[in-house]
Amino acid sequence: MKTVVLAVVGLAREARIAKRAGLVPIIGSGNSKLLAQRLQAVVPAVDAIISFGIAGSLAPLLRVGDAVIATHVVCENKHYACDPAWSRILRTKLPDARSAVIVGVDAPAGHLAAKKELFRMTGAHVVDMESHIAARFAVERGVPFVALRVISDGSDRTLPPAALEPLKSSGKPRLIAVLRSMIREPGQMAELVQTARETNAAFRTLLRCRHLLGVGLGCPYLG
Repeated sequence: MKTVVLAVVGLAREARIAKRAGLVPIIGSGNSKLLAQRLQAVVPAVDAIISFGIAGSLAPLLRVGDAVIATHVVCENKHYACDPAWSRILRTKLPDARSAVIVGVDAPAGHLAAKKELFRMTGAHVVDMESHIAARFAVERGVPFVALRVISDGSDRTLPPAALEPLKSSGKPRLIAVLRSMIREPGQMAELVQTARETNAAFRTLLRCRHLLGVGLGCPYLG
């Protein structure tokens, strides 16, 4: 039977990278309920799971473009440990990556104040909207789990409103909604351009990680 490794992502762009690495992408689109439903719909034969994509920084030591390998994932009072064997391979093949705790949230933490509060409450250095859902599902299925994320917005940044518009279920931006946000608040244009540049920088690192890790993103449980 073919080994199935899931890549839990938020964006269609992340899904394409994971698919080229031979993984089965599951897109959350920034919607925790939708992601949980999509994971539950996956056939029983799941052998391993990786949370993969871009994320926000909660601590100054992590900058845009930094790759992060999670030591564990936290959400409210839950702690999910990452698989040691797979994590060790990630650290070996990505020697420049940082190790850190990731906190999972169900709503975007795009405002500077929200980031500071999350850091104060959890001590986590990274935030995303998928890792806690993926980790919980891995525990339910009894399969190995890791998280590899790249910083796309720094701890000192508040994202512009247009960047926080809800995504399509496909993980792609709603361009009309983004345009309307820009019309309502034209002053955000400079910040939106900066956000796009930082996102592209993060994706360049994500692509480099995929090349260095190869098929399966370093998963030791393939075949």
